[in-house]
Amino acid sequence: MKSVHLVLAALLVVAVGCSSKRKVKEVDNTETIKRDFEVRDASSNFRPAWIEDAEVWAEQEEKDKDSRWFAFETEPKVNREIACNLAKANARADVAAEITTFIQKTLAASTEGAAAIDPANPKTQPMRDYVSNTLAERVQSLVHGAAVTKTYWEKRQFMKDKGAKKDHIGFTCAVLVKMNKKILKEAILKASEEVVNKADDPEVKENVKKALDKIDEDFLKARQGEV
Repeated sequence: MKSVHLVLAALLVVAVGCSSKRKVKEVDNTETIKRDFEVRDASSNFRPAWIEDAEVWAEQEEKDKDSRWFAFETEPKVNREIACNLAKANARADVAAEITTFIQKTLAASTEGAAAIDPANPKTQPMRDYVSNTLAERVQSLVHGAAVTKTYWEKRQFMKDKGAKKDHIGFTCAVLVKMNKKILKEAILKASEEVVNKADDPEVKENVKKALDKIDEDFLKARQGEV
């Protein structure tokens, strides 16, 4: 009887060991996604991979390693020209918005940052006002040298019977933006320094400084999926 128990225990260990090595497979959901539009025309027969992940695309294509790559796509507009002009015009603002959001999330997620942005503490008011109202605009002024290198547009037929609010044509446009890594890091560092300087209270200033330590490196790592 004891030997039977030993055999069962051994089988259980083997089963657990095998199950722990199993990997979850990605599921192809192309057949289950229900879109409310059909693509009627486009600038290319294939939707570019850089739209989904510009950094991964750049790495696979062995693009300039001294640069960082961003991709942005507009909401549907009434015509192609408006969509693409808007995408190109907003390229720098979109890069700045991504940096701003990362700084805000870093402050909110860190222990030091959570303490520093405490809304109940009146000493944090000047810094909170700056982060909420001015930071995005300031970061945009620091971002320069962002160059649009590729564009892609789609003409979409939205249909009410597929879930759209109404039947209509809409054009989307995506842009691929290249920015020098050194300039990008300088812009992020400058922005974080200004956030720190907006904290008047010494303790708050120190907490914010700790929270944003190495923010430039963290931003680049996050874009590459390393953090």
